[in-house]
Order: sequence, then structure tokens, then C-alpha cells
Amino acid sequence: MTTIAFLGTGLLGSAFAEAAAQRGDTVTAWNRSPAKVEALAVFGVKAAATPADAVRGATRVHLVLKDDAVVEEVIAAARSGLSADAVLIDHSTTLPTLTAKRAEQMQSAGLHYLHCPVFMGPPAARNAQGSMMVAGPKALYERVADELAKMTGKVQYMGERADLAAANKLFGNAMIIGLAAVIADVLTLAQASDVDGTDAIALLGMLDLNAMVKGRGLNMANGNFAPSFELTMARKDVSLMLDTAGTRPLSALPAIAARMDQLIAQGHGAEDACVLGFDASRRG
Repeated sequence: MTTIAFLGTGLLGSAFAEAAAQRGDTVTAWNRSPAKVEALAVFGVKAAATPADAVRGATRVHLVLKDDAVVEEVIAAARSGLSADAVLIDHSTTLPTLTAKRAEQMQSAGLHYLHCPVFMGPPAARNAQGSMMVAGPKALYERVADELAKMTGKVQYMGERADLAAANKLFGNAMIIGLAAVIADVLTLAQASDVDGTDAIALLGMLDLNAMVKGRGLNMANGNFAPSFELTMARKDVSLMLDTAGTRPLSALPAIAARMDQLIAQGHGAEDACVLGFDASRRG
């Protein structure tokens, strides 16, 4: 039986703490709102009054917090209770530059710190599904790898570069948020066209999005804009979408149209629509 602590018991943190207690770990948790910790008592999670109280005697301390400022504040508050060999495992989504700085400061202070952001919601956390990325010292990762594997469906060690998991978390969230925005616009177009939204979503199943990421995504990264769907033709189609939507609010398409207009004005109209990534591409 392992003694661990969770600092931050919002939706994700509480799900992690619940799952850990269900696996048989001894779990203590702290949250700024005590009621959120007290609700976990039914699973055997013990509530602590302060971060320092929560981490006292814990071999692993999991942080699931809002942002960099809160991470810094809570770690500082927990320091007096940390045992010398405790491993700080930070699941928070944070700024890469500040994550790297924090990791360096932790190492200089003799603290053991790994940044381990995740792609999962509360249901996945309860059922050890989803994905977790890990950045930090390899020896430290290997020390806790088996325990981290119990928390998720997949653990990906990114390497010793401290900010790499933080950067990749932003990549993934950009895709998730961007996809949500485009789907919202698809549903708006469906509404404007008197098509049931569920039928429109079902149609999207015909598209192989993974193949598009591998194909067009790699072309964009490598600066390959040989045309198969010219930007000017794609812009024409976006005009049709905007006209169809009319005055209805859109999340993504107006910004895409504006970016297309910039690139066409710069002379890229005959290149592939993936020239949208022109300024971020690797070009020889």
C-alpha cells in the first residue's frame, strides 16, 4: 500500500484521488474549497487542512491545479511537509517556459519533480484510460513509472527536456479546441441548411482525419505546398460557407477566411490550402 497526496481536487483531481483510493492506496487530499475534498471521504480519501498537512508522509504528491501561479503557490505551501524522497508529479497544464524554469528551480532545491500532463477527462481518470505524458529526469521517471501506468491507458515518456510535455499538451489541446470550433461551425451550417445536426456529424465520419493529419499535416510541417486543393478554390468554398451561415455566429470560419485572404494577397493562391501553415513551416 502506497501513501500519496493530491493537491487540487477539481473534476480531474478528484477523479484521480478516487481511483487511487479504490486501488488501495492511502490517499490524503487538499483543495482550496474544503467541500470538494470532503466529498471524497466516501472513497476513503482523507482531507487535509493545508498542502503541508496533505503531503506529510507521502511518497508521491500529485498536483492537479489551475495554472502556473497556483502551482508555484501550492508547492511553496507544501514544502514544509514534504519528505526528502517525495516525488512531485505535476499534472497541471502550464506554460512551457515557466514549466522549464520551475523544474530547474525544483532540481536546484533538491526536490524531485516531473511534469505529467494528461489527455483525459474525469471518467477516463476513474477508469485508468486516456494518455499521460512525462517530462523530466529519466531515473526519476523510472522510479514511478509503474505507478503512473496504473493511472492511465498510455504513458509516454517525452525525455529529460522539462518543458516538452507542457508544449505537447498545448499542441493536443489546440487540436481539441480547434476541432470543437470547426464542429460548431459545421452544426451552424447544418442549421442554416435545414439539416439535422446529428446527420451532419454522421457525415463527418466519412472523413479520415488521421490520414489528413499524417498527410497534410506533415506536408505543412515540411513546407510542401504542391497543390491538390488550391487555396483560391478553398477560399471560394469558405465564402459559400459564410454565405450559408448568414448572420449566424461562427467560431472559426471567419478567421480562416481572413488568413486565406492574407496569403492570397501575398501570392500563395495557386498553392495548396495547407499553405495556411506557411509561416510555421520548415522550408529549405
